[in-house]
Order: sequence, then structure tokens, then C-alpha cells
Amino acid sequence: MSDYPSHTLLVVDDDPLTCSRVKAYFEQEGYNVLVASNGDEMWRCLRSGTVDVVLLDIGLPGRDGLELARELRAQNARIGLLLVTGRNDDIDKIVGLESGADDYVTKPFNARELLARVKIVLRRLRDLQPPPPSSKQLRIGNWTLDLDYRRLTASDGRRENLTRGEYDLLAVLARQPGVVVGRERLMQSVFHRSWDPNDRTIDVLVSRLRDKLEQDPKHPELIVTIRGEGYLLAGEVGPL
Repeated sequence: MSDYPSHTLLVVDDDPLTCSRVKAYFEQEGYNVLVASNGDEMWRCLRSGTVDVVLLDIGLPGRDGLELARELRAQNARIGLLLVTGRNDDIDKIVGLESGADDYVTKPFNARELLARVKIVLRRLRDLQPPPPSSKQLRIGNWTLDLDYRRLTASDGRRENLTRGEYDLLAVLARQPGVVVGRERLMQSVFHRSWDPNDRTIDVLVSRLRDKLEQDPKHPELIVTIRGEGYLLAGEVGPL
């Protein structure tokens, strides 16, 4: 049985076979499972009761899963959100994560792997605590990182909000400033999966962070590439 027998999973997919298989497997594991085939049905399910995790297919007809993911995340920052893509395409994965998803799976997916990823998301939700009255802050170069709100503030007052993936990756680098962190460790820390040399997910996330952090993203001075090894965070890093 699941570690979370009372949690509810909402499967949003226009493929009846996928829905029936996921529903049968997760109900066997002790979850409550709702099914929707499009965005309208998804919103009806969300209004009808408490949903803990949404499994959302990117390739829905009409309003696609990426658009729905952005709307869902804008309305609910704490609901678990996993995107399903039919292609092993880095761009789909990155755009999905930028839309606010916690993770992604690629069709055809293994039911046990999907269960493991749902559990990881649920653990994150369980561990979330309301921000304390005084936010924790970390200095990273000329930036201040608010650890509670995942927000960067530059010395001139300019603010940049980080996605979950960007924040997790930056946090891993910030724990060991000046130390090279390999792509395998970054992939495990951010997405809890093994790194594939053909997978550019980590590199694209680093590129997005550089666009936000660096004065000249093409010649980075804060997040530095160590060829053949990984990335390191240069400059001064420490608590405020």
C-alpha cells in the first residue's frame, strides 16, 4: 500500500487506456483517483474536492497541457503537478518546468516510476512550511536570495522570481561555492533521476539562471562551466 493512502491523484489525459491503467494501478496502491480528458473536466474535478497531485498530459486537444499548467500553478502554488510528454524532447521538459510543474514523465512511462515521482512530490508538499516572520536570506554575488519565497533581488532592487527547478539547482551550487558540481549530482538533486549525456535539461536550466543572474550571460562570471566536469558557483556566497 502507498505511504499516502488518503491522497487524491487527478489524471488529465485524452487517452482512455492511459487513464484506466493509471487509475487501476494507483487505486491498488491506496490512492483516490479522478480522471479528466480535457481542461474543462480538469477544472470541474478541482472544484469538486481536494486534489493533491495532478498528472497532466502536454498533448491535450484544444487548450494544451502547458497552458493549463500555467493557469493551475497561478491559482494554486502548493498543488503537486507532474507533466506527461509523448516525446523525449528537452524543450518540452524545460517549457513544462517553466510552466510551474514539479516534474515530468515521458510516455510510455513505467507505473512504478510514476508512483515514485508522485511520492517525491507529496513529500515536498508535506515538508513545505509557512514562511517565518523573518525570511532567510543568502548573499550570492551581488544578489540576495530569499530562501522562503525563491526570489532574487539585485543590489539595484530589481527582482527575479525563480522556478522550482532553477531554485533547486542554484541551491545545490550555493551549498558548495567554488566547488565543481557534476551534472549527475545536479540531475539527482533537482529531478531525482540519473543524468543521460544526451539530456540537456540541466544545461538549459543553467542557461536560464544565467539570463537572470549574469550581467553578460554569454560570458558568465557567477555560474561557471568547468568543461567535462560540471558547474561551480563563483564569487562570494554567505548568509545575510
